[in-house]
Amino acid sequence: MKNKLYLASILLTIISVRISFGQTAYITNMGGTVSVIDVAANTVTATIPVGYDPFAVSVSPDGSKAYITNRFSQLVKVINTSTNTVTDSISVGYEASGLFASYDGSKVYAVNQNDGTISVISATADTVTFTITVGASLLGISMSPDGSKIYITNTSANAVKVINTTTNTVTNTITVGLRPAGISASSDGIKIYVANNNTNTVSVINAVTLAVINTITVGSEPYGLSVTPDGSKVYVANNMSNTVSVINTIADTVLTTIPVGNSPIGVSVSPDGAKVLVANSSYNSISVISTSTNTVTDTIPVGNVPAAFGNFISIYPQHLGIDALNIKSENISIYPNPTSGQFTIVLPTDNATITVTDLLGQQILKTQTTQNTTNLQLDNNGVYIVYVKTKQGTTTRKLIVNR
Repeated sequence: MKNKLYLASILLTIISVRISFGQTAYITNMGGTVSVIDVAANTVTATIPVGYDPFAVSVSPDGSKAYITNRFSQLVKVINTSTNTVTDSISVGYEASGLFASYDGSKVYAVNQNDGTISVISATADTVTFTITVGASLLGISMSPDGSKIYITNTSANAVKVINTTTNTVTNTITVGLRPAGISASSDGIKIYVANNNTNTVSVINAVTLAVINTITVGSEPYGLSVTPDGSKVYVANNMSNTVSVINTIADTVLTTIPVGNSPIGVSVSPDGAKVLVANSSYNSISVISTSTNTVTDTIPVGNVPAAFGNFISIYPQHLGIDALNIKSENISIYPNPTSGQFTIVLPTDNATITVTDLLGQQILKTQTTQNTTNLQLDNNGVYIVYVKTKQGTTTRKLIVNR
């Protein structure tokens, strides 16, 4: 009996490891490296040489790749997160300063600041498939939760450009503050937040009407910003104030201001919403902020001149086992996303196991299907991970419920 219980314990441990969250941060140090941080332990676990002046970063939806830009080398480097090695270099435009891996895992968008273009990269082939002409001096990038639009900050025009991801064309221009830098769309698809570097403000855009509905005064020269997974707060890195402003998204007012290291640039919220990591570029460190107390709880030394502009924390499970991530994501469709509760999964096979967890890995539902099309229901608002497992392997998708 004891042996059976011991074996069951081992099996449960293996299962928990296979679905545990890999909260890993990839910090671009402009000195030429990427520092890999275990977010739970607040420790650097690896340092990856990547070449001259790495700046922007974005992690793939399945957590298997981290993309970084070498700004003045006109390259996007691809890092295999299992081996922490550079596996590919993709030629893009000049001074690539913004980067975003699409939520469906099919594309990566590189913002070429001086070229005024966006390089559209196939995440499967790691090659540029299209170049979108937008206009001079581009910088930050974000994406609508349903993936239908990307939002680009245009610093010379003091505007945000809206691009249709199906047609790869600019559809709208929104005037904001002077020299907009970082940009982040809320997970409910309602608001877009823009850091205006030269007016010390954050513009709040209604994502439906594409009109500026509020302007919030923050610290000096705000740069990067990040919305929490539950959409309740925005953390803004004020580059010249050496602070982070915390915005309440309901009232769109500053809750508090947190002192951090010198010249913060990049900022990201951990997938469980418990921590915020801030890259202090003149202090060669990462400030760790507790979202429950809004205080700095730790400081992590990293490489020279950390920037980490973009989403630098993995927000998807990384330890899924040897059969994971073998299904091509383009063969699976989940819609609508965001959803009010009901959603449909269309599969290339008629036999699959579908599991839905929250961002902490807690299982919400699990079902076996023998149909190509499966209709499911979630009752509570939030961000979820959908696992689809077939004989061919396993893939994951993010699902947003906004009732």
